[in-house]
Amino acid sequence: MNAGKDAMSEARTEDYRIGIEEEYFIVESETKSALRRVPPAFMGKVRDSLGKAVSGELLQSQIEVMTRPHGSAADARRELHGLRRSLAEVSEGFDLAFIAAGTHPTASWQTGKRTPTQRYDGVMHDLQMLGERNMLCGMHVHVELPDADQRIDVMRRILPYLPVFVALSTSSPFWESKRTGLMGYRLAAYDELPRTGLPELFESAKDYRDYVDALVAARAIRDSSYVWWTIRPSEKHPTLELRAPDSCTRVEDSVAIAALYRALVRHLVRDPKLNAGIDAVDRAIAVENKWRAQRYGIHGSFVDRRAREAIPVAQAVETLIDQLTDDAEALGGRPELDHLRTIITGGTSADIQIAVYQEAAHRTGNRNEALNAVKTWLTHASAQ
Repeated sequence: MNAGKDAMSEARTEDYRIGIEEEYFIVESETKSALRRVPPAFMGKVRDSLGKAVSGELLQSQIEVMTRPHGSAADARRELHGLRRSLAEVSEGFDLAFIAAGTHPTASWQTGKRTPTQRYDGVMHDLQMLGERNMLCGMHVHVELPDADQRIDVMRRILPYLPVFVALSTSSPFWESKRTGLMGYRLAAYDELPRTGLPELFESAKDYRDYVDALVAARAIRDSSYVWWTIRPSEKHPTLELRAPDSCTRVEDSVAIAALYRALVRHLVRDPKLNAGIDAVDRAIAVENKWRAQRYGIHGSFVDRRAREAIPVAQAVETLIDQLTDDAEALGGRPELDHLRTIITGGTSADIQIAVYQEAAHRTGNRNEALNAVKTWLTHASAQ
């Protein structure tokens, strides 16, 4: 009887499979400074070790790792841990390391060098200085939804929840050696680019396709992979791709946020009436709440149209956990949802970076030493 129950549970976890992509900064081991140019031998060794699970990014100081699709959060965690360990081992052999964060605390975008590929050459030609300023690292989570109309429907109805993912993942409080005053500066910089931010309220896959086709026909973009919203239908996979989070310094945070997204997608699919009447006002409030998440992280509050008051982020997260408990249990991701409470009580990467900075600045009286302490923590925590 128990074996049968376990088999049924396992079958359910195969629905809504997830894949996680993380972007990192490659840094020098000693100084923790972002590299301008990555040695070809290093990239060759990384590809030998990680295979198709690794790729370069727009700038040579960045690298991306990608898990396979997984039916369980535990499996995704094991692979992500393995990818980070492998990258750390290869990096050590070249006196390098890596940092998982939305921004590098001290890197200057003016010294970055683009990765020489046909796609990135075209992107940089189009974006000009905005492309050069894109020294930013995010986390992307794919959830399988084979039906194209369903992907667009969920993308529309999930918009009010997107600021939660921003708040929980904040890891970019520094930019070019300065405190930005934001917990998540990455999206503030990223939103300089075209086709970013929250998507429009498309009603169907046809509406979305008409939008993409119009841009392609006008040669504004080559395909939908040049649409960089905080959430989008994937060009390559039958998935809905969450792109709002900063790159999380700690693997446990990454997997918890991915599990939350997966459970929420399932919940919206199973309850088609939830947010079915979303309108322009709801979208505008979601845009405001996205800003509030960037500015204050988990310490802020969200505008709630129906309650007509501000709801603390911690309360919004707790409500969401309660709302998604059944979905998380069906998908085998309840422990990961529980970890969200650890983020709320213990802080995001941004909170820890600021605490490390303040402690070191108080102890040494030296701003540069304080920034070095932040980079040291980031490097150590990223490889765990």
